[in-house]
Amino acid sequence: MEEPKIIQVTAGNIATEHICCAISDKKCTEGYNAKKEWLKEQFQQGFVFKKLNVRHKVFIEYVPVEAGWQPIDAPNYMLINCFWVAGSFKGKGHGKQLLQECLDDSQNMDGVVVVTGKKKMPFMSDPKFFKKMGFEKVDTALPYFELWCKRNNPNAPLPKFKETAKSGACPNKEGLTVYYSNACPFTEYWVNTMMKGIAEKKGLSLEIHKTTTQAQAHQLPVPFFIHSVFYKGTFLAQEILTEKRFDKMMAKLEGN
Repeated sequence: MEEPKIIQVTAGNIATEHICCAISDKKCTEGYNAKKEWLKEQFQQGFVFKKLNVRHKVFIEYVPVEAGWQPIDAPNYMLINCFWVAGSFKGKGHGKQLLQECLDDSQNMDGVVVVTGKKKMPFMSDPKFFKKMGFEKVDTALPYFELWCKRNNPNAPLPKFKETAKSGACPNKEGLTVYYSNACPFTEYWVNTMMKGIAEKKGLSLEIHKTTTQAQAHQLPVPFFIHSVFYKGTFLAQEILTEKRFDKMMAKLEGN
């Protein structure tokens, strides 16, 4: 069998290339198409999407911080947007290969940055991997976000989260608040169908904010623009929540 190779998804081939996430989930067709449209816009800003030529979630996305949507101050750094090696493709060096693509494309920049949790968390990269690959932790934000970087220029200023993204709290102190964008194909369905259903069943108000511009993303209360959920203003989760997972998160938040 031929070894899989890394290919780049561009505006020229995105119509015929799959983008890994939500490949066969018909519930997420709207979100899948919305992410493709989002990518087309980002490609014009230097956004890069590379993946193995396999029908699975094995890919990396990155973009110069100046064009990125994460609320980070890091001039002349490359930002890893999303990075995923799933299933049977784990443990075969594909993650290192994809990361090396990013590092190679960043050689003329001051370095590379990535947002993680303090441990491996859903929809986020594992900080242990980046530490192993020579990254250093340079900043934190409530409640568990971390910023890691690998500098090419040892004299470059260290990246940092924007102050507005460090509080872990949002302005709405009633019910549920959700922020999301089309950077993930799952969000349209899970926010507008699942979260609405959960809120109605639990008798909670629901305020939804769709992030559609970089400027909006840079004003988010946490450094994760893809999806985040708050309860009475307190950060609850960055992951997509089922009702069972929501109940578990709420019990933990309320100390039960």
